[in-house]
Amino acid sequence: MTKHNLTDTTFIIPVKIESDDRLRNAITVCCFLLSKFDTNILIKEVNSEPVFENEALPQIKEFVGDTSNISYYFEKESDDSFFHKTRYFNELLSKCNTDVVSAYDIDVLLPVSTYLKAEKMCKGEYDLVYPFGFGTQENHSQKDRAQWGHAQFFKRTSYIEGGMENENFKAWGPEDEEKHYRFPKLGYNVGRVIDWVYHLEHSRGDDSERTNIYFHDNLKLMEDIRSLSEEELKNYYNTQEYLKKYHD
Repeated sequence: MTKHNLTDTTFIIPVKIESDDRLRNAITVCCFLLSKFDTNILIKEVNSEPVFENEALPQIKEFVGDTSNISYYFEKESDDSFFHKTRYFNELLSKCNTDVVSAYDIDVLLPVSTYLKAEKMCKGEYDLVYPFGFGTQENHSQKDRAQWGHAQFFKRTSYIEGGMENENFKAWGPEDEEKHYRFPKLGYNVGRVIDWVYHLEHSRGDDSERTNIYFHDNLKLMEDIRSLSEEELKNYYNTQEYLKKYHD
């Protein structure tokens, strides 16, 4: 089977495989991407043990054969740690050198044509592309809105210049919504591919629910950022401490 050329795109996927659902989704998504596209995947797993390496990767290799386009990193979590998704995204982004990057959830699939359209848009006039207009799961599944989560495609230089992921958001919170506000406010060109996004269901722990202890702080941070003028927003991101480790 001929693969589509997405060599100028890297999929950035932080993950914690804490359930059979997540393991299944990790295998499904990686097999889909590598069987349909000649592309690049960066995965960082933060967990008590390397589940992706031990259980997912062998099954992916059995299905697609060559897994050399997956670069895998593991960080052992401590007992009192949380899943710092924004930091993991940035660490992977700093290792990336393709023109286009996709901030990609491990539970998401898109129509094949959407990936190709999104890359083309980012290599053209767009800095940020949302690869969906309205999301759903089909066949005995629930239809729901898709606004700003799931996956985004960025022109890599714009992603970095625009402040990357805001590491002040901890665990689960409205970090995706904040980007949806930030990049247009800073003058970046944002577009959409109007098509479906398919969300693969999974169980949720505290790191991916409103019950996490950081949620209300995250929500306040979002509200504070939304109150900033364009100039104040630029100043905010020009002075963020977390960015220094990636720019020094």
